[in-house]
Amino acid sequence: MIDMPVFGRHPQASHTIIHLSDPHFLADGAMHAGGSDSEGNLKRTLEAVRRVHPHPDAIVVTGDLADLGEPDAYRRLRAILEPVAADLGSPIVWVAGNHDERPELRVELLGAAATQEPVTGVWDLNGLRLIALDTSVPGWHHGDLDGEQLDWLAGVLADPAPHGTLLAMHHPPLPAHLPLFDILELRHQDELAQAIRGTDVRGILAGHLHYSCSGMFADVPVSVASSTCYTMNLARPAVEVNGMDAAQAFQLVHVRPDVITHTVVPVADAPTGDYFDEEWVRRMAALSPQERLEAFSRKPSRPRA
Repeated sequence: MIDMPVFGRHPQASHTIIHLSDPHFLADGAMHAGGSDSEGNLKRTLEAVRRVHPHPDAIVVTGDLADLGEPDAYRRLRAILEPVAADLGSPIVWVAGNHDERPELRVELLGAAATQEPVTGVWDLNGLRLIALDTSVPGWHHGDLDGEQLDWLAGVLADPAPHGTLLAMHHPPLPAHLPLFDILELRHQDELAQAIRGTDVRGILAGHLHYSCSGMFADVPVSVASSTCYTMNLARPAVEVNGMDAAQAFQLVHVRPDVITHTVVPVADAPTGDYFDEEWVRRMAALSPQERLEAFSRKPSRPRA
C-alpha cells in the first residue's frame, strides 16, 4: 500500500482507528436464532480490516462482545481478534455492553479479577487519548453512568491531551430510530454532558443500536457503529424493524487536526470496478494541481444541438 498523497486542503490523518461493535459471540461457536454466524461474520469483517489499513492506531470494540456473557464466548472472540490486532500492531480496546457480564469479561479478555467493577480505561495513542467508559448495568439492558464513574471521567479530562480525546461507550447518548430502543437508553445523560462540555473531547464512539447513525451530544459528535453480527432492517416502519443477517459494517475513524471523519465500511461480496488503483494515484501525484483538475475534474464538452 502506497502512502496516500494529499490532493486537497486537509492533511493526512494523524490517527486511524478501526471501530467495531456488537459481535455478540456465543459459546461453542453457536449460531444465533435468526441464523447469524457471529464468528464467521467477524472473520469476514477482519479480512476487510486488513485490506483497509496496514497499521491502525487501535481497534475499538464498543460492547456486546458476548451475547450471554459466557466465558467460552470471550475466549473465542479473543482467539479470533487478537492475532489480527497483533499482525497490524494495534491495541484492542474492549468496551462492555449490556449483553456482557463484567466478571467474565474482566477475566477472559483483560486477565483481571472477576469483579463487578466497571470496565474502564485510558489509552494514549500517540497523543490522542481514548477513554473507555462502562455504561452496562449488571442485571439490566439499559445503560447508566454513576457519579463515581463520572467523577473519574471529569478528573481524567481535567488535563487536555495533545490531539484531544475520544470516548468509547456502548449505549449512545442519542435518541434511537426504533422507539423500543429508547427504553434501553443511557441514563444520566445530563450529568455526562456536564462532565464533557468544554473539555477536549472531540468525539464519542458507541454501538448498541445495530445500525450506523450519528448525531450531536453536548456539542460533541457521536458516531454509532453497526454490528458485525446482525443488523437492523431499517427498510421497514420503525415499529416493525427487526434484525437481519445482512449489511454488516464497521467504521474507519480518521483523526485530523481540524476534523474527525467516520466512514462506514460495508462488509459485502459484490462486483467492484477497477478504474482506480495505486498506479492511477501515482499518475495523479505526478501532475500539478491544475493538471489534476484538467485530468479529473473537467467535464467533457457536450455537442450542441
